[in-house]
Amino acid sequence: MLEIKDLTYRIAGRDIFDEATVRVDPGHRVGFVGRNGTGKTTLLKLISGDLGYDGGNITYPERWKLGITKQEVPDNDDSLLDTVLAADAERNALLEEEQTCQDMGRLGEIHARMEDIEAYSAPARAAEILSGLGFNADTQTQPCHSLSGGMRMRVALAGLLFTRPDLLLLDEPTNHLDLESAIWLESFISRYHGTILLVSHERSFLNNVCDQIIHLTNKKLTLYRGNYDQFQAVRSERLSQQAQFAKKQEAKRAHMMKFVDRFRYKASKAKQAQSRLKLLEKMETVEIQLDERTAQLQFADPGSFAPPMITMDKVAVGYEENKPVLKNLSLRIDPDDRIALLGANGNGKSTLAKLIAGKLKPQTGDIVKPSKLRVGYFAQHQTDEFNVSMTPLQHFMSLDAKMFESDARNWLGRFGYDKDRADTKIGDLSGGEKARLLLALIAREKPHILLLDEPTNHLDIDMRRVLVDAINDFVGAVILVTHDFSLLELTADQLWLVDQGTCQPFDGDLNQYKTYLTSDRSKQGSAANSQEQSSADQKKAKRQAAAQLRQALKPLKNKLDKAEKNQKRLEAEKVKLDERMLAPDFATLSPDQLVEHNKKYSQILKDLTKADEDWLEAWDNYEQAEAKLQEEAGS
Repeated sequence: MLEIKDLTYRIAGRDIFDEATVRVDPGHRVGFVGRNGTGKTTLLKLISGDLGYDGGNITYPERWKLGITKQEVPDNDDSLLDTVLAADAERNALLEEEQTCQDMGRLGEIHARMEDIEAYSAPARAAEILSGLGFNADTQTQPCHSLSGGMRMRVALAGLLFTRPDLLLLDEPTNHLDLESAIWLESFISRYHGTILLVSHERSFLNNVCDQIIHLTNKKLTLYRGNYDQFQAVRSERLSQQAQFAKKQEAKRAHMMKFVDRFRYKASKAKQAQSRLKLLEKMETVEIQLDERTAQLQFADPGSFAPPMITMDKVAVGYEENKPVLKNLSLRIDPDDRIALLGANGNGKSTLAKLIAGKLKPQTGDIVKPSKLRVGYFAQHQTDEFNVSMTPLQHFMSLDAKMFESDARNWLGRFGYDKDRADTKIGDLSGGEKARLLLALIAREKPHILLLDEPTNHLDIDMRRVLVDAINDFVGAVILVTHDFSLLELTADQLWLVDQGTCQPFDGDLNQYKTYLTSDRSKQGSAANSQEQSSADQKKAKRQAAAQLRQALKPLKNKLDKAEKNQKRLEAEKVKLDERMLAPDFATLSPDQLVEHNKKYSQILKDLTKADEDWLEAWDNYEQAEAKLQEEAGS
């Protein structure tokens, strides 16, 4: 097991861990969560020995092989496949010794050990991992230096997974993955036989792979059983109980103090008063563990815009003349659309995003959009283009010479920048803070379309929840490219699949897309064989059958989606009314205003009940029809 006992670690005199203790039993997949900057990556480095601690102990069995994600990426002439194979130092040493060994006894030991570690099947296993992370057979033979930094990070991750450590320490492993590769990694980790400690801010990923959660807060470590949602439920209940107990204790303290104040100078009661004073001194103060304040995100109303915002008719787009990346694009974007762009890296999602943002012009075909249309384009690389010597405040004010400092500070404050952070050099900001600065700049333009390409990288779970709320509150159109399954689940209602040189609406939901990926995507890396064409034909037939089934179910699916949207809308209205009742000035409302509020609240409850009934009826109809159609098709 991994045991952390009374761990103390300081940076520049500041405590990061203060006698933190936790234990992880073998074979568990443990999610490690906490606010950005609290020390999650630091703990992984302390466990691996890359950092030394100031007090306490970190122990695990000597026989365990440990592996940790590294920031260094391979940049050499070796192929991707050879680079991954080279990660297994023991295999490489055995293979080298095998070539020169003359001792038959030792040679037998070498062969036995190579059998134990599956050394001879290693190339196929390495190819499978690379394939899962988005590298096809041709790409696997290319040199590492030909890839971008983000893609080389994938190769480093493949090498780590290939070595199969007993204790696997993963730090944000999905950050450089597309949705398709993240889904593969989720499946890989779920089947992993070793012990895993995983730092991640992706709720869906944590829910699907973890059976325990370690929460880092207030310099302590607390272990919770179950996945992330179960951790949240238990923690919320604990915080509620703490608050209730503290309230009762404070009332008891006040009651005892009242007795002391009344009778401490009265001879007949002095002894009792002194006894209560001693009890008060012994009474432990309950410290309520309040979560840190979360920054807010808000996108202003850009004003109404008549649909459609953008239409494309047989558009082709690319970077070189007569070499389109995408073609036959006939798409339409309306003001209330919530669109997710799906497809593996390299298929053209970013190219389509740049076309929508106006960064690329169509090579052929027609694209129509109003001249006054504003597109707020978030791309992760843009955070690297900031002037790192400027502060967020200076950067903001440099964009508008007429802007008052107070207005700039107020705007930045809406995106979580207090005075100190607004006056901090951009080069000293965290990745999450830079991402929020870019969002603040985009929001300042009051865009009609939000085009967000991997907006959640470097954002913690709470900030991702805030981003979800901001997207759902935004009145314009939203187009998302992200590997964060939860973000898509909570915001997107249309799926566009970028594949085979074009983009088409995907007629299904995210779970159906996940099924489509796992059933349709090759898991065998470079192991092409004579059955490949037959397998492809079978998969094509399955996809056609699935498409026909989805088409037949489409009217019922649309009705189900409409019912679900109505539920969400009413629930959001109820939340607003609940928050209004908790506001300090609610008690000052006039009788007429209270009557009006209660009337609205009562109506919302009735509407919610009816919406729940409508959704349940729609779901039953959809489920029955789906089962009937599958039965008729012989499924």
